[in-house]
Amino acid sequence: MKTRSLNKDKVNIITLGCSKNLVDSEVLSGHLAAGDIDVVHESKKKDHNIVVVNTCGFIDKAKEESVNTILDQVELKKKGKLDKVYVTGCLSERYRGDLEQEIPEVDAWFGTMELPLLLKRFEVDYKAELVGERLLATPQHYAYLKIAEGCNRTCSFCAIPLMRGGHVSKPIEQIVSEAKGLVRMGVKEIMLIAQELTYYGLDLYKKRELPRLLNELADLPGLEWIRLHYAYPSKFPMEIIDVMRERPNICNYLDMPLQHAANSMLKAMRRNITREEMEELIGQIRERNPEICLRTTLITGYPGETLEDVEELKGFLERMRFDRVGIFTYSHEENTAAYAEEDNIPAEEKERRAQSIMEVQQEISFEKNQEKVGKVFKVLVDKKEAGRYLGRTEFDSVEVDNEVVIQTDKRLKVGEFVQVKITKAYDYDLEGEVV
Repeated sequence: MKTRSLNKDKVNIITLGCSKNLVDSEVLSGHLAAGDIDVVHESKKKDHNIVVVNTCGFIDKAKEESVNTILDQVELKKKGKLDKVYVTGCLSERYRGDLEQEIPEVDAWFGTMELPLLLKRFEVDYKAELVGERLLATPQHYAYLKIAEGCNRTCSFCAIPLMRGGHVSKPIEQIVSEAKGLVRMGVKEIMLIAQELTYYGLDLYKKRELPRLLNELADLPGLEWIRLHYAYPSKFPMEIIDVMRERPNICNYLDMPLQHAANSMLKAMRRNITREEMEELIGQIRERNPEICLRTTLITGYPGETLEDVEELKGFLERMRFDRVGIFTYSHEENTAAYAEEDNIPAEEKERRAQSIMEVQQEISFEKNQEKVGKVFKVLVDKKEAGRYLGRTEFDSVEVDNEVVIQTDKRLKVGEFVQVKITKAYDYDLEGEVV
């Protein structure tokens, strides 16, 4: 028997993929800790003997990263540095049968909805009342809050419903209770996430209830910022924008993935909206809330996409002038509707198109940032790095958006808010002085 196994187990959780996966890892951590299991997240100390890899199965690059991470952990197990390797998450949900054959050294595989089964491996019971008692993997001042699971949309390129199932909203009372728990832990900014925020409540309450949820969350003392991620444009409930404008602690920020702007592509992608309708929606949103920051994500290289479609997308960006844009190259995913099409655009050409689209956005981003020079913004201090403080305005989410380099002689606390006057602006970042 190895000496290690005589000691108390220590679990290291490795999280890959999106913020929704991160929340799942935090919930798992909370349950393990409540069951008196030592647990860490992405520890570099290597003093653990069990690893749980929470995988992503969204697109090719994410799947490759997940498989490589599993193989790395299996190699450590072969060398006697680990006792157990467990795998959970989207990749495991989607490809468990194949993976069990290919990587038999993994001790057990679990799907996205099998937290109770995973906990049984540690002789820990799943307790619904502990869901809010997460061990945060983020810095203490911000956290993600998942308000729903799964998706009912039928976008032709997307495998999420295959891995996460249909849309299931959490009750408002449960979400508010979780938010209260996060605020007690010191969280000042909560980012609301779901595969599709605007669908929230249709299954539980028979109507879209995101505005009501926002109002209840905005009433919580100590919650300074509420941020919205992943809104679907078709049948968008405009009341969200009214609540955002009326409640000072709801950030003037909306993440609305549009995916494309050429009508031929939107139809092929089954997005249930036209370019003209999207332009009208964006105009209405900005009319109701002129201060709003709009973020979107796009896909290029979808089967059949022409160079004319790409130019149409660039023209759309130039007209709409989004504050933030992210872009993915199309990934050909089994069992999606698009998989029946020929993936007829080479990877290098997809990358070239993505680069040319981002060059258009880069110029827009630079111009929008230049407009901020001389203005004062409330900035949340995120970290100290290389002797300088880095923070964000309400118009910037974690990791995907701009950072503000804060110039000051004062000692600042991570997690505090400061007023910063912007002195310099770059393509994707700002510099400023504390005032």
